[in-house]
Amino acid sequence: MSQTTDTPARPRLGFIGIGLMGTAMSLRLLERGWPLTVWNRERPNLDPVLAAGAAEAGNPREVAARSDIVLMCVLDTPAVEACVWGSNGVAGGKGGARLLIDFSTIDAGATRDFAARLRERTGMGWIDAPVSGGPAAAREGTLTVMAGGEEAELREAAAVLADLAGNITRMGPVGAGQVTKVVNQAIVGAGFIAMAEALHLAEAAGIDAAALPACLAGGLADSALLQRIYPLMQRRAFDPPLGYARQLLKDMKAVKGTAEGLGLDLPGVKTATARFNAYVEQGNAMADIVSIIRLYEHERQQAQKQQSGN
Repeated sequence: MSQTTDTPARPRLGFIGIGLMGTAMSLRLLERGWPLTVWNRERPNLDPVLAAGAAEAGNPREVAARSDIVLMCVLDTPAVEACVWGSNGVAGGKGGARLLIDFSTIDAGATRDFAARLRERTGMGWIDAPVSGGPAAAREGTLTVMAGGEEAELREAAAVLADLAGNITRMGPVGAGQVTKVVNQAIVGAGFIAMAEALHLAEAAGIDAAALPACLAGGLADSALLQRIYPLMQRRAFDPPLGYARQLLKDMKAVKGTAEGLGLDLPGVKTATARFNAYVEQGNAMADIVSIIRLYEHERQQAQKQQSGN
């Protein structure tokens, strides 16, 4: 007499926010065999993931009702609040999801408040899990996840996160992931400005700017930014975008605000924030963050025009 062992069904996943990162993460999860229900405010964004096998929900509440674990990746704190607490939000559902994983980069204090209220109202747990690595890393399953939440709930989420990320670290309770992402973005924002200025200097001085990553490999100036992102900047390869300028500006403002709240003066953060703010104000909100080099090109052209006119 043969015996069979039933394999437990995989948790049903829901994904709210199908933008650059949400699309890449959803496609990765579908490829890995996860059942997935999706919702996005702008419906055309859903086309690639629906074509890949995802089911569509009419609103965030429906996503939660049809899922065991809800994933979310939206622009900012107001967007998270609307998706969770707004009309037809996640918090309005009955039954369904038992855990929410928020990949968005938002305010840590708001995260703690949202998590406490959601648990009290619905019993759902909350993991803040902002990511680093960009859409390409999401598609490859090699993101870095900075997580905040209860250890038991992170164990429950482990299989999902493992299909998206190569580096997952619990940094503490709910909110700790968002604080860590602020620190990460301080490095990233300043790094993009340093790369743009180094490239601008190299090109103006007439050296082989394309050779810098190989030349500097292994030295103190070497980094993932130099090896992976600088070549895109040097070639002006801005499509597909790594991320949007408005998003990094939003993150840099969060870094600046967090520092000021702690009584810290971070001049480098202020400079990087001001540089991205200037770029966005030129009409580049939806430009690739790598294209920040264009700000320096524009300023040099303006300076040359002024000199030629004098």
